[in-house]
Amino acid sequence: MLYSDSELKKRIKAGCAVYYFYAADEALVRSAAAKVEKAFSDQAPDTTVLDGPTPSVEELVLAAGTISFFGGKRLVLLPLVRPSAYSDKDLEEFCGTLADTENAIFILTSVLEEKYGKIKPGKREQKLISACEKLGYCVQMAKPGRAALQEMARGWAAESGTSFAPGAEAALLDRCGEDQFLLQNEVAKLAALSSYGTITTEMVQTLGTVTLDADTFDMVKLVCAGNTRQALRKLQTLLELQNDPILITGALIGNYLDLYRTCLAKKSRRTLGDVAKDFRYTGKWNYRLGNAEQAASRMSRPQIEQSLKILQKLDLELKSSKLDQEILLQKALCELTLARRSL
Repeated sequence: MLYSDSELKKRIKAGCAVYYFYAADEALVRSAAAKVEKAFSDQAPDTTVLDGPTPSVEELVLAAGTISFFGGKRLVLLPLVRPSAYSDKDLEEFCGTLADTENAIFILTSVLEEKYGKIKPGKREQKLISACEKLGYCVQMAKPGRAALQEMARGWAAESGTSFAPGAEAALLDRCGEDQFLLQNEVAKLAALSSYGTITTEMVQTLGTVTLDADTFDMVKLVCAGNTRQALRKLQTLLELQNDPILITGALIGNYLDLYRTCLAKKSRRTLGDVAKDFRYTGKWNYRLGNAEQAASRMSRPQIEQSLKILQKLDLELKSSKLDQEILLQKALCELTLARRSL
């Protein structure tokens, strides 16, 4: 079954106790789960989150069996469950617990592998899907079309306190494509550029950030490799394309935060999946964080921390100093190269 807003509302109104959303894109299942959580926030104010791909049956029983302090049902969230990681016996007990619990509302999500544009659930995925279909509302989240993506962009803009001028969201899709992670980031940047007013088509056209994150990460890799001259040449290209220096700096900060997070994760023996979940990465986070992890391997933690301080200072200077912004960027890029060689 595919997702339907109207059907979801019917199930919520009817008091359905199990909701399972699965898709190939994490952003889709997170969005659907958030709608259910919001709908039940008054009726079930107590919430328990069981993180990890394979919450144990004991954890599930304990969470589901705990009576809400407020007297209503308890919300039990199971984000990014991975049915294939359970044994047949444990999955059987898992499904049995979902069926037998009366004091909880379960919201489950999974990201399943997509092949040739279609999701093909494995044996254990099919078992959980079948169980949830019998117990409540279980649906596959289809990738949104162009109209839906434009609606999502308008929603992200509204959350930032801004709006799109007619046709501006369509122009944004033309430039960025259908990657929701990139779209959401671009909406945030455009909102800031508009001073949280109205995002116009002209702003979208002049922002020039179709590949800004990728281009700035190329600069980071060059800095990490000590190739200052090539990094400066890349910066000059971005400036000639009329990219805003403040937005270039913002993208650089985001890139270095990726490096820092993957560096800390490696030292604490956590996976990139843990990083993605902790910091709510969506879309193709494995590609993004994988590249960051590789670049971070060339630097120490103190070097990355020093680089972030340099970029923080640059951001403040760009917003307050009367000095030439291009010179400030070039100076900061040289300082980043020196930070990579020091400490």
